[in-house]
Amino acid sequence: MQDPLAITRVNRKALEKMLDHYSLEELNKVPEGFTNNLIWNIAHVVVTQQLLVYKLSGLPMMVSDEMVNAYKKGTKTEGAVDQNEVDQVRELLFSTLDQTEKDIKAGVFKGFQEYPTSTGFVLKSIDDAMSFNNFHEGIHLGYILALRKGI
Repeated sequence: MQDPLAITRVNRKALEKMLDHYSLEELNKVPEGFTNNLIWNIAHVVVTQQLLVYKLSGLPMMVSDEMVNAYKKGTKTEGAVDQNEVDQVRELLFSTLDQTEKDIKAGVFKGFQEYPTSTGFVLKSIDDAMSFNNFHEGIHLGYILALRKGI
């Protein structure tokens, strides 16, 4: 079986290509018929991984409360982000995964708060969270691919 983090890295590389290919204006554009933009979706997957893997494990997250409040489930694009925020999101795409890999190897994930997802799957362990995160990131990559058609 593939390591779930290896799968996440492949998805994150695809997201990074979006950051490389689109201008700041294009990253911020909310196409007609959509409620979010490219950068919101990319930041959202970073925040969601942190919530699923770290918060549900009772561990400190590597993203700020401000970032969580802007990009968590149920939020939408509220305004344009600047280049500094795009750069921060770009850095977090991989630094969060690098730290997750180190933390897995160090055995820091000991507890886990059971969490029923909106899709009906109940997360009961860190392994469930890692697998579900890949499912979630795949959904948002698909959403991003649809958004590109409106830019």
